[in-house]
Amino acid sequence: MRSLPLHFRSLVMALRPVDRSPPRLASRAAGALLAAVVFAAGAAHAQYPDKPVRVIVPFPAGGGGDILARTMTNRIATELKQAIVIDNRAGAGGNIGAEAAARSAPDGYTLLYGTNGTHAINPTLYKKISFDPVKDFVPVSRLTRIAAIVVVNPALPVNSVAELIAYAKANPGKVTFGSAGNGTTSHLAGELFKSTAGVDIVHVPYKGGAAAITDLIGGQINMMIEVMPNAFQFVKSGKVRALAVTTAQRSAVAPDIPTLAESGLPGFEVSAWDGIWAPAGTPPAIVDKLNDAIRRSLEDPALKDALFQRGAEPVPSTPDALGKHVASELERWAKVVRASGATVD
Repeated sequence: MRSLPLHFRSLVMALRPVDRSPPRLASRAAGALLAAVVFAAGAAHAQYPDKPVRVIVPFPAGGGGDILARTMTNRIATELKQAIVIDNRAGAGGNIGAEAAARSAPDGYTLLYGTNGTHAINPTLYKKISFDPVKDFVPVSRLTRIAAIVVVNPALPVNSVAELIAYAKANPGKVTFGSAGNGTTSHLAGELFKSTAGVDIVHVPYKGGAAAITDLIGGQINMMIEVMPNAFQFVKSGKVRALAVTTAQRSAVAPDIPTLAESGLPGFEVSAWDGIWAPAGTPPAIVDKLNDAIRRSLEDPALKDALFQRGAEPVPSTPDALGKHVASELERWAKVVRASGATVD
């Protein structure tokens, strides 16, 4: 009965005590009632969604994650034949929005756009979080794989990673690297770069990647290791200089940019990813319907091209595959966090 919507469960429980028919008749009546409720619940799931769906994006409007989420959910809304409303709940590296989603009704009308930050990094990085990335959510589908890119303000006198490292060592404590906030991929990638390269650079957290990029362009900070969807457009326009990508192989979007591993930091690899989750307890029929809509959307050539131009590669999955991916990524990122020494209260 737990799989039934709350209002149907309440109806069954409310009607049980008032049936004073003979035992056999009462049993038949209860069975008929339960069958009717199950049928009604199934019909309700079949009609899903019959009103707008809210997707919580746990990052500020205008940032790379927000733009990616809006780009994909616009197409998913077409498949669902229902509006999708973005609800930006930024703060604490995505934890505030993730908690809000976890505490929402499991009816399919509130979903979470989550990332490797909310579902793999934060459980180790933060000393305390108020949600469980596994127990409090039902995985729906993975969305994309995202490269990060090392970018610097053009005024910084470096044209390669080797020159950046040499400059930072010659100017300890003077080079600043921005991030989208404590606990984000850009923060952790910067900390990993700092420890791997053996340089003394200073972290400057922002409330979102858009704000950090703005200050990087303006010269208030010197460098970032930011996800491609947020940074690559400014590389193309010449407002920032790209030195390397953080993935194991060069990005198909920018094949002329070397990897950090090629640039003197062998084994360095950081990539981001994202997905859609529903609150724990969401009916499987609704999860399957959402998964089908997402998979069809990510097969659309126009959406694929839009994502590719922003440095993101579509990688839709089954709910089970996303669950297994999270399990493996929790372990992998825990090692990265501990090796970097990064922590957030």
